[in-house]
Formats: sequence, structure tokens, C-alpha cells
Amino acid sequence: MKYSINAPDAPEAFGPYSQGTTAGRLVFASGQLPISSDDNRRLVPGGIVEQTERVIDIIETLLEEVGCSLADVAQTTVYLSSLDNMAAMNEVYARRFTTPAPARAVVGVNELPLGALIEMDCVACR
Repeated sequence: MKYSINAPDAPEAFGPYSQGTTAGRLVFASGQLPISSDDNRRLVPGGIVEQTERVIDIIETLLEEVGCSLADVAQTTVYLSSLDNMAAMNEVYARRFTTPAPARAVVGVNELPLGALIEMDCVACR
């Protein structure tokens, strides 16, 4: 069966989708933006480092809601508004996702909602 993830400490979805879902042992976190914990219509202040930290914090919150951690993440997709931010994003990513690191795709995009520099989704296994 499929269930929605409703983590009260994570930003609400902007549209007709869930923060994430579970299906059997799999956990799917929807694409997360670096939304401020103070105002869910604004991004965290700072650049790609701060935005990457916040996106991973939000994903971690969603995973905790269903009894998982970042160590359970099997795959991520990272969307960057500029591939020039890859090195700085990688520094944060490498520190937060331990080995064995998840499989990953990085996609350069023209624009992200709210002018974000990064968006990330993931699949975890519990």
C-alpha cells in the first residue's frame, strides 16, 4: 500500500502532491526546496552551501517521520540552477551522505521555484 508522509516539521507541499510517500519498504521524498523554517514561502538566507544544508535537513526530517535516516537513502536526484555550484554542493553532500553513498543524478535546470539554487528528491529503503 501507498501512504503519504506528513512531517509537521517539514515545509508543506506547494501543490497537489505529498511531501513524500511510502510504498512497501520504499520511501520517496518529493523534490525539496531550501525553504526557511521561519517562513515557508521564503528560502533560507545564503548561497548554495546554506541551501544544500537546508534541503538535506528537510529530507532528513521526512525520513525520520517514517523511521529512516540519510544512511537509508539509495538514490538522489539533485537539480541545480547553475552547474557552477556543483563543487560547493558536493562538499555538503559528501559530509551529509555517508558511504556507501547513494546513487545520484545531477541535473542542470534553467530555473527553480522561488529562485532556489537547488532542489533534491530521494528514494530510501527501510
